Amino acid sequence: MRAIWFLVFSVLCTTAAADNWRLQNPRIPFDYESGYETAVYQPLKRASQIWRLCIAYPHLKDAYWLSVNYGMVAEAARLGVAFKLVEAGGYPNLQRQIRQAEDCVEGGADALILGTVSFAGLTGTVQRISAKVPVIAAVNDIADAGITAKVGVSWIEMGAVAGRIIAARHPKGTPPVKVAWFPGPENAGWVKFVEQGFRSALAESSAVVAVTKYGDTGREIQVRLVEEALDEAQDLDYIAGSAPAAEAAVSVLRARGLQGKVHVVSDYMTHAVYRGVLRDRILAAPTDFPVLQGRLAVEMAVRAIEGKLKTKHTGPEIQVFDQSSQRGDMLEQSLAPASFVPVFDFHPQR
Repeated sequence: MRAIWFLVFSVLCTTAAADNWRLQNPRIPFDYESGYETAVYQPLKRASQIWRLCIAYPHLKDAYWLSVNYGMVAEAARLGVAFKLVEAGGYPNLQRQIRQAEDCVEGGADALILGTVSFAGLTGTVQRISAKVPVIAAVNDIADAGITAKVGVSWIEMGAVAGRIIAARHPKGTPPVKVAWFPGPENAGWVKFVEQGFRSALAESSAVVAVTKYGDTGREIQVRLVEEALDEAQDLDYIAGSAPAAEAAVSVLRARGLQGKVHVVSDYMTHAVYRGVLRDRILAAPTDFPVLQGRLAVEMAVRAIEGKLKTKHTGPEIQVFDQSSQRGDMLEQSLAPASFVPVFDFHPQR
């Protein structure tokens, strides 16, 4: 507990003021295909009182959601609001997340920030909750009914960016290459979008998806799936997919003596992916700036509570991280500090 509060104190000291955020707003809120307008977003300076937020995550199995959590702690500290965090333990646990969200809000929350495990599975729950308090969708896309605002990027585009990393190396007409594809849990709402984008990007290249492995984003499961793919598909050239899949691939390829022979691409950023890129074990990964998304979700929740919400749907501009990237703000807005541990209950010091 002491370590957590030391980290929170550090966040408080470094987030006394918020900079403007350069974001992308879909021209039609909740419609990622409507095109985008770039805007400078000016965050609130302070909440009018200590609002209580309920925050629900799909899991904390990989460092992506840890970075979202760090951003939420930072913004809650800056604005002076409290939160309680619950996590469902994985994408198969729809009923658990429904119960968690309902119980958390019934406990007296002023708003719900929801990182959903399912695109449509929580629609009835969201509609019931939104009759009482605002509901902000964070990171994972969700059906629109009952949602007050959304913070996120197009996962179709995230998948397409990852696919283009491979397609650029193997344009149409060049010798074919084989890809093993690990999109994530088959029934998770974001997976069908990232898969759509990835496959559409590869369609304009000589790369062929030789094997596809769906599964939860826990490390043990991804290690098993990577091993299965290597056994089933001979002469693979690429392993591509979720960050835990990319992380698992690095260790499995090293153990099998395939490092440098099979290339790895991640479709989002984590600390291990960052290290893999620096060490030339992972080619590249798009980042959707999870720290910034966490901050933005808290800020928009406070705006919704206070009747100050001006933008209903926004998110960062996706960028590719590779060895040539300029780091600085990209890393600060993408990754939590290495010493950060999850914060489930936060109360501001005023």
